[in-house]
Amino acid sequence: MRDAQPLAHFETLYAQSDDPWDVRSAWYEQRKRAILLASLGKPHYRSAFEPGCGNGEMSVALAARCDRLLACDGATSALDAARRRVPDAATRGIRFETRRLPADWPLDDTFDLVVLSELLYYFDEDAIASMLAGAAANLAPDGELVLCHYLHDFDDRITPTATVHDIADALPGLRRALHHRDEAFVLDVWRPVAPLQKIQGEPA
Repeated sequence: MRDAQPLAHFETLYAQSDDPWDVRSAWYEQRKRAILLASLGKPHYRSAFEPGCGNGEMSVALAARCDRLLACDGATSALDAARRRVPDAATRGIRFETRRLPADWPLDDTFDLVVLSELLYYFDEDAIASMLAGAAANLAPDGELVLCHYLHDFDDRITPTATVHDIADALPGLRRALHHRDEAFVLDVWRPVAPLQKIQGEPA
């Protein structure tokens, strides 16, 4: 049984095209990006993390809402495409890095936004749980964890989307703040429980 899609698979795809999934112009991708951005609870974030950034299309949109964005991918050809897409990444506050997940998850960093979009179903449940635990540990007290994944079967999938989001829903210390599901994808946002408890406990 595979624990993750081999990186060579993605290297080949991005070597053949800067946009193997047509994320720039496909209506599904444009609509999904717009819904994801509209689902974020704050207009601006201090520091965000986007694992599996691919060619950087979502990175550009997220960077407009963040002071700093760490965007990573395991495929160097994907990052080459991202850097071509965003030649001024540094001035936009974007840092592109090569990271092999889950081993290279940035456990010591703190983010007030972590976005996992169209990524986790390429891994098995143990790897997903490891990355989501890392994401929960990364979150600032006012942070948000966002998951967005395609619902239907496809050849490269390892784990069903429902299972991916169920694992996230079981994370201790987080509450699901938003849920969107349509015929194509599901999007969920989780926030730490502590800020809600503090607000509820404050005097009127």
